[in-house]
Amino acid sequence: MANFYGNSIRTIDAKGRLILPAKLRVEFGESAFLTNSIDGCLALYDREAMEEQRAAMLQRLKGSQDDRMMARVWAASTNEVTFDAQGRIAIPPPSRTWAGLGTDVVVIGLIDWVEIWDPPRWEEKAAAANERMLEGTSV
Repeated sequence: MANFYGNSIRTIDAKGRLILPAKLRVEFGESAFLTNSIDGCLALYDREAMEEQRAAMLQRLKGSQDDRMMARVWAASTNEVTFDAQGRIAIPPPSRTWAGLGTDVVVIGLIDWVEIWDPPRWEEKAAAANERMLEGTSV
């Protein structure tokens, strides 16, 4: 399993491409899997982490109608993305719209995967979590 840590401000170009930081990109190899994620961001998984997600969604297909619909939405919002020679991935327009991404984004390593955030959304969520940590309560 890959190890992803740190954060970086990046820019999405006019063609919807994002250059990931090299320290994160090296963990993926030639491609990664991009999907909508909780809290309004996008998640980028390596092949191993994606297999875990896939297994969980296959179980949902055997569950309730709501579970099956969740698996459908997850599959429909997931794309395999390939890194080009400059280390860019193309973020599909529906994914950018869903996550509210503009030109600037925050890319964070989240231990087993990478998240891509709209900067104001990230700042709001991170500030609230930091405040709770400083107060000594759970995040």
